[in-house]
Amino acid sequence: MRHRNAIFPNTKRHLKKLRYFFETALIESTAWLLPRLPRSFILGLSRSFGTIAYLADTRGRKTALDNLRCAFGDRYTLAERKRIARGSYQIFARTFLDLFWSARLTAETWQQFFTLHLPKLEDEEQARQTGAVWVTPHFGNFELVSMVWGFRGFKFTVVAQDFKNPTITNVFKRLREHSGHDVIPQENAMLKLMKALKRQGHAGLLTDLNIEPGKASAAIQCFGLWTCVPTLHVELAKRLGLSIMTGVCRPLPDGKYEVHIYEAIKPGPDEDTRELTQRVWNHFEKAIREHPECWLWMYKHWRYRPVGELSAPHPDYPYYSNLSNALIDMIPPDLRPQDSVPPNCAAAP
Repeated sequence: MRHRNAIFPNTKRHLKKLRYFFETALIESTAWLLPRLPRSFILGLSRSFGTIAYLADTRGRKTALDNLRCAFGDRYTLAERKRIARGSYQIFARTFLDLFWSARLTAETWQQFFTLHLPKLEDEEQARQTGAVWVTPHFGNFELVSMVWGFRGFKFTVVAQDFKNPTITNVFKRLREHSGHDVIPQENAMLKLMKALKRQGHAGLLTDLNIEPGKASAAIQCFGLWTCVPTLHVELAKRLGLSIMTGVCRPLPDGKYEVHIYEAIKPGPDEDTRELTQRVWNHFEKAIREHPECWLWMYKHWRYRPVGELSAPHPDYPYYSNLSNALIDMIPPDLRPQDSVPPNCAAAP
């Protein structure tokens, strides 16, 4: 028995190494091949991969359709929600493939593929001088918009989650640092971001992650539904006296992109964090309402809800949401839904 137990761990290690080898070979081959393919082929591949993922990902498709139902009510028919959800998969596939294709971009050629809309050039110039916190949601191509700003002389410090396979982590790190950025792991990320920003650097953050209610989060209204999102971008700006630069990158049918930068928000140290987080989100929600297929609808944006029975989903929230007293406590009393449960009622954390 001891002999058999000694063999199994070795077998698992060998299988893990073998899996990592094939994963690495596939990713490296993709990184070599895609920049050499015609742009039209990349777009066709994105549509095909996105459609296949939409059809194959039963759970994600269910989440996307229910998210759309809760966000828009009866504005869209079921057929229209399916079209939007499929488009969301296709745009996410394009974002993924374009990250590999982006090795073809340089400081001299990126302008061929991007149109920038900068309403106040003085805001950007101020950010260039002092540093800033740049934020966007999982909308359109959130990868390439960061890369473009690197080519324009804004070197971001970007937080990215590591893969289990460290070689794949290195590949994605190389791709994301192509225009001069510094990609860091999540461990001790806030300290590293603060150090970079104190040196007149720039931080690039995604702000629409749904996280557990706690100290590093805020309750905001997203499509009229309460959700809990990170406040790191607001806290960094408040502590260091920097501006929050908001914007989105929308993919166009011809393979190009359109970037819109919104207002530069410079919060005071005593301003309310929740209200500032809501103000940032409002810009993004407007863009999503105009182009709903560009958002990541298969993601669980409303894991926690402040209303409904303990054992059953609430009709206004997606099927996967869980009642959370912690979320209720984070909502200002004058804004709490009328059917919120009492704070002393046992519920999901």
